[in-house]
Amino acid sequence: MSALKILVIRFSSIGDIVLCTPVIRALKLQLGAEVHLLSKASYAVFLENNPYIDQLHLLDKSPAQKARELKQLGFDYVIDLHNNLRTRIIKAVLQTSEFSFNKLNIEKMQAVSLKQEVLPKVHIVDRYLETLESFGLKNDGLGLDYFIPNEARQSLEKFNLPESFFAWALGGQHKTKQLPITKIKQVLESSAQQFVLLGGPEDLEEGAQLEAHCKERVLNLCGKLNLNQSAAVVERAKAVLSNDTGLMHIAAALKKPIISFWGNTIPELGMYPYYGAQQIPNYQLEVKGLSCRPCSKIGFNACPKKHFNCMMQQNMQEVVHLLKAL
Repeated sequence: MSALKILVIRFSSIGDIVLCTPVIRALKLQLGAEVHLLSKASYAVFLENNPYIDQLHLLDKSPAQKARELKQLGFDYVIDLHNNLRTRIIKAVLQTSEFSFNKLNIEKMQAVSLKQEVLPKVHIVDRYLETLESFGLKNDGLGLDYFIPNEARQSLEKFNLPESFFAWALGGQHKTKQLPITKIKQVLESSAQQFVLLGGPEDLEEGAQLEAHCKERVLNLCGKLNLNQSAAVVERAKAVLSNDTGLMHIAAALKKPIISFWGNTIPELGMYPYYGAQQIPNYQLEVKGLSCRPCSKIGFNACPKKHFNCMMQQNMQEVVHLLKAL
């Protein structure tokens, strides 16, 4: 009997895709399926290294056109972990058995707009895995996957990384998810640790300011690395400081201790660092008791209330103490 051929769909973002890796692993190792993944071309750089993906498909044309192309492959099932208009178009064209992730949009709206505590106390990874219940698959407890190619590790030699350091991921998709530079400076001034700064080209200027502020203890690599190289830096770090962003989930996949900063989003949305059954230090820092928080399940370019208390009131001395403990 031939293996089931299954198409998993998840288009974005980096963190969300990393959070889907336990599903891909379960389908391959527990079900013995031929696993195909449909995602965006911008994420191929790390998806192509995953040994549990038999074939990677990229959304390089309209959803309907791509679906007609995929239909020729004869999938037995579609696992839709994105569940939006584009994936519904694809499923309509494929016309095969499908299981779709429940995004809990109503509950998220109640949490954000009405500040009601209605979200289940379940991590999104476990909710992704609930989509596979009909197959009888279980959570193997191994956490997330991120596979770093050796060339990414080797390429770090030219950057002269410190022998021992903390990695600090500066970025975030939205400003209201990013710890302000003034708060980061407070930690750098009060800590004797070495830091390596990570981020995209959009974080280069902020990284340069922080490096100039504490040049002897800060190495700014923002905008100088691709995603796999950044992951290789994370792999070598003692621990990782991060906003609620993709590198935080990559750090969790690499089983690194994490200090995470939460602004307009809240861990209760189910996307805090996930290690599976392993017990690894993980500190989620947030300002409790703000009536305006959460103000969005995603984020804004600026605080809607203008005060940005969810980040400006973060206790940086607590961060310094945690760094000493780690």
